[in-house]
Amino acid sequence: MVVRLRLARFGRKNSPFYRIFAADARCPRDGRHLEQLGHYDPIPGKDGNKSLGLNIERIQYWLSVGAQPSQTVARLLGQAGVIPKPPQGLGRGVVKNPDKYQKK
Repeated sequence: MVVRLRLARFGRKNSPFYRIFAADARCPRDGRHLEQLGHYDPIPGKDGNKSLGLNIERIQYWLSVGAQPSQTVARLLGQAGVIPKPPQGLGRGVVKNPDKYQKK
């Protein structure tokens, strides 16, 4: 069973709130999960900061047994200092070999 650390969306329309879960990679985004590991609120509060809460001990456990974080969770964990920051620029929409797609 491949375990992924990923976000599940909660909240209402135009007001998202995410929970960080350890889940089987075959399950849907908001489907069955193994354990809740934290939360992330991307809407800045009155102080202008976004809210991130992590259970670092359990995250480190899941990483030690081979769980793979999604790109977004890896970015959040890198900003929190739990894992090294992932390299930037290889996310969605970035062409790895731009010469292949140039017009001739």
